[in-house]
Amino acid sequence: MVADLKLDSIKVRPGRAPGLAERDARSRVGLTGKTDAATLQLELLGRLQTLQNRLWAEQRRSLLLVLQGLDASGKDGTIRAVFSGINPQGCRVTSFKAPEGKEAGHDYLWRVHEVCPARGEIGIFNRSHYEDVLAVRVRDLAPESVWRLRYRHIREFERMLVHEGTAVVKVFLHISFDEQRERLQSRVDDPEKRWKFRMADLDDRAHWDAYRKAYEEAITETSTAWAPWYVVPADRKWVRNAVVSQLLVDVLEAMGPRIPEPEQGIEGVVVT
Repeated sequence: MVADLKLDSIKVRPGRAPGLAERDARSRVGLTGKTDAATLQLELLGRLQTLQNRLWAEQRRSLLLVLQGLDASGKDGTIRAVFSGINPQGCRVTSFKAPEGKEAGHDYLWRVHEVCPARGEIGIFNRSHYEDVLAVRVRDLAPESVWRLRYRHIREFERMLVHEGTAVVKVFLHISFDEQRERLQSRVDDPEKRWKFRMADLDDRAHWDAYRKAYEEAITETSTAWAPWYVVPADRKWVRNAVVSQLLVDVLEAMGPRIPEPEQGIEGVVVT
């Protein structure tokens, strides 16, 4: 192992607040620099590929990565970096937008449960069911009497997933106010990135404190023994990518997926 990542420092213990205001979004979490992170990332990618192959072959359990973060925190970039070279057959990314049509006619978890990873799969949520206690709260789309009940719903929903064989890894990409400004401005200035920018991003940025408060409470209420939250420093992309990769590798290694036993009589077969 190249680096000794301090992952315990980013894990939110059940019943405790994440203390987002006191956390350093530029923390290196034990990494010494970009070279150290790149070497580690390469090693982790190889291990992740092997573990994903075993999970896919085993077809008994699954893994769900929940990625949350404020605008420009790097959800898309994390997915590209961490899952580079992963077998796409056993990996599915789902992005959630405002519910409409058939989705709007059901409870808020209906569309989420429908796309949870099947046995053998790694599922990635680029935003998730947590928007129903975050954006819904900040934008006043539902009264407090509605969204506050959802903390319990979510805890029990995730408990059910874990009991049924899905490991749940929840990551909050922790970005600073200044770094967000730079990344949003780069989207405006670069014609190749401009499509990512929405004028609504400025409105969300104006509600920075409200979103931070909503995240603080949501993480406190839903970081559990079966599905804990990890607050990943995201100002440095190379730190973010290495930390998320290490989290996934650690969880998969703890799961210990195994290649199934071969069919009887295969040993010694000569293919002609």
